[in-house]
Amino acid sequence: MSHTPLPAAALAQLFTTARTHSHWLDRPVSTATLEALYELWQFGPTSANCSPARIVFVQSAAAKEKLRPALAQGNVEKTMQAPVTAIIGMDLQFYEQLPQLFPHADARSWFTGNDAIIHATAFRNSSLQGAYLMLAARALGLDCGPMSGFDAAQVEAAFFPDRSIKVNFLCNLGYGDASHLHERLPKLSFSHVCRIV
Repeated sequence: MSHTPLPAAALAQLFTTARTHSHWLDRPVSTATLEALYELWQFGPTSANCSPARIVFVQSAAAKEKLRPALAQGNVEKTMQAPVTAIIGMDLQFYEQLPQLFPHADARSWFTGNDAIIHATAFRNSSLQGAYLMLAARALGLDCGPMSGFDAAQVEAAFFPDRSIKVNFLCNLGYGDASHLHERLPKLSFSHVCRIV
């Protein structure tokens, strides 16, 4: 299958004009949109198709209040205002699904009993999946506000009880209020970041 580059408008929506938002329009995000978001981002590649990310979409007022005490002070207002906050978690028992997800090899045995490789694989791949989630959200017309600045133990106790899921990061989702955006911050040059060898 051959591919052609996406048109400039699509690249702009995904990358060049897309911004991180901290202020949100009073416009809800539907369940159908969140389901469509999953249908897109699930196809992003992970090692051995391990797919360790587990997402909680925090949308209701009651769920937002459960999240509030875990947030750093600078993240409270923007998170309470956002229509949805995605908690991107990583399942440290992801390898139990590998007989289904990677059936042509005994991939489960690569991880069983090896906590270091379990954690490294879960963290790396759930981070990738979180990035895929943001690109899928932008592709569907949503804006994103990814963030650190939270108490992981509190988030896990509130949203991942009795499970082997650890939180990776949070990402507010909705329709950003562009009137609050600052000028885009500088980016590093190709020559500073990249080498071709």
